[in-house]
Amino acid sequence: MNRDWVDKDFYQTLGVGKSSPPEEIKRAYRKLARLYHPDANPGDQTKAEKFKEVSEAYSVLSDPERRKEYDDVRRLVESGGYRHFPGAGSGPGGPFGGQVNLEDLLGGMGGFGDLFGRAGRQAGARKGADLTAELRLTFEESLQGVTKSIAVKGPAPCRDCRGTGARAGTHPETCPTCSGQGTTVQNQGFFSFSRPCPHCQGSGRTIKDLCPGCRGTGARHRTRRVRVRVPPGVKDGGRIRIRGRGAPGRSGGPAGDLVVGVEVERHPLFERNGKHLNLVLPLTYAEAALGATLEVPTLNGPVKLRIPPGTPNGKTFRLRGRGAPARKGKAGDLLVEARVEIPRRVSKQQRRLLESLAALDRKDIRSHFEVKA
Repeated sequence: MNRDWVDKDFYQTLGVGKSSPPEEIKRAYRKLARLYHPDANPGDQTKAEKFKEVSEAYSVLSDPERRKEYDDVRRLVESGGYRHFPGAGSGPGGPFGGQVNLEDLLGGMGGFGDLFGRAGRQAGARKGADLTAELRLTFEESLQGVTKSIAVKGPAPCRDCRGTGARAGTHPETCPTCSGQGTTVQNQGFFSFSRPCPHCQGSGRTIKDLCPGCRGTGARHRTRRVRVRVPPGVKDGGRIRIRGRGAPGRSGGPAGDLVVGVEVERHPLFERNGKHLNLVLPLTYAEAALGATLEVPTLNGPVKLRIPPGTPNGKTFRLRGRGAPARKGKAGDLLVEARVEIPRRVSKQQRRLLESLAALDRKDIRSHFEVKA
């Protein structure tokens, strides 16, 4: 459980409600991202910080598992439940028989121990924030898979100090106050509290000579290229999470993740329906009535399709294995819908032939009714 979530209201950051569906959250994020993006506000540090807040909020709320975990934290915070725990006695005669470390007590309560940090772990070490980026793919690329390089703007490891925060040629040192633990223990009656070390602010290390480029943070805002491997069959609106390619962690913490949103261009012929593809095949009246063998486009080149005589408008033909590739199992099918096209304009010769055909059709229909009668 991330302790940073205690003081952050991601729903308020995006301007959405707690019960908002994923589509509404995505729309709100895209609107705010365009408003605060550094490219649209060069040199405006305030909007750059707002962009990072919006990106962090979306990275959590767009992930169902992380959103559920975040909601649990917020419910605990809003109810005040994180301040109370039953069964705590006082003095040596209490039910615990002596002094109790509060973090150890909370550590046995599921995931709530992580909300406060446990003794023996560096309290200042924090995972870096998740970053987001957008990737636009062609229809064919989304189905076949591709590896692309995208530009990611945001915090990245400082090139001068390689993320250590210390001037090149020097290294951070172990904090003498906490011996690198990042916490100090303070006794208060029956309980003992583990608090971040005041000398190193919980990082467990000290830097005597700060890096002039990043001022000891170990990170700088810049644009970097990241290669993204897109698996075959990714859908429009899908997300690809790349572990460890987000913002650098603080005080030795791990880097965050890069969440890449996928936008797939529409195809002029095919329409995707899960793992199947739909295609409309235009037919003339003669082809539908007499039958024909036509070439049908597929993702792997044209194939021949036999249209039987008397094919009605809207009949669907199935070409197995010609649809979208599947990550597991067989590929989908191509569903070809026959659509009889009615010409808006006809030549004089076509008109004479159609009038002759219409006279024969009327004669056949009359004969049909006479037989029925």
